Amino acid sequence: MDLVQVIVLAFVQGITEFLPISSSAHLILPKELLGWPDQGLAFDVAVHLGTLSAVIIYFRQEIYALTGGWFQSVAGRGTNTDAKIAWYIIFATIPAGLAGLIFGDFIEDNLRSTSVIAATTILFGVVLAVADRLPTRAKELTQLTLLAAIIIGCAQALALIPGTSRSGITITAALFLGFSRTDAARFSFLLSIPIILLSGGYKGLELILGEAQVDWLSLFLGVVLSGFSAYLCIHYFLSFINRLSMMPFVIYRLLLGLFLIVFTL
Repeated sequence: MDLVQVIVLAFVQGITEFLPISSSAHLILPKELLGWPDQGLAFDVAVHLGTLSAVIIYFRQEIYALTGGWFQSVAGRGTNTDAKIAWYIIFATIPAGLAGLIFGDFIEDNLRSTSVIAATTILFGVVLAVADRLPTRAKELTQLTLLAAIIIGCAQALALIPGTSRSGITITAALFLGFSRTDAARFSFLLSIPIILLSGGYKGLELILGEAQVDWLSLFLGVVLSGFSAYLCIHYFLSFINRLSMMPFVIYRLLLGLFLIVFTL
């Protein structure tokens, strides 16, 4: 990839990783419309590291509290709210982890087409719209239960299907369960940490065991630019949805899906 491609793809990955608009739908556009090469495994690992760094830095105080509470509960010194949420994040990660191991190869071989991405972009955009229109959305993250966490975790497993959007489907599930937009997004972002770690670690292992050449400058730029854009995205997204709604993202998904359908005709 040349410098322009590296910059564009890093920003696209960083921004779309946490918005409910599907990163896979956007990463296919430069390839299909402009004929750009696939970003490759090494660059994929780099931008995942960048987005992971962004969410960890942004939620560092909450992560510190959750980690402290979790270690306290493991040591048998009681279970507070932070410990419960930390455990819920762990349990909510299991469905996606298992689904990735079982269905990952099938999805990679059969569902990464433009038509599938277009369909899921529209379908789950409509589902997000329905969830966002529900009258009661007052629950806070402190009211999260194990059952609710597992339901959101099962929804996250659906994000293995290209075009679904990991953040979109987890926020949608949380909205259906009655959580506020802000707390639904916060849990979605916190839930992204272990799944990005698992995905990035798995791809990193593939990279280590492989023999592909590595362009270290491109990887460095990928980490920095994806991390920077992801951090800004998290900050402004939380501020945005607290004042407005999910409907701009729903409309955008519908228009993007229709564009992809027209493009495949």
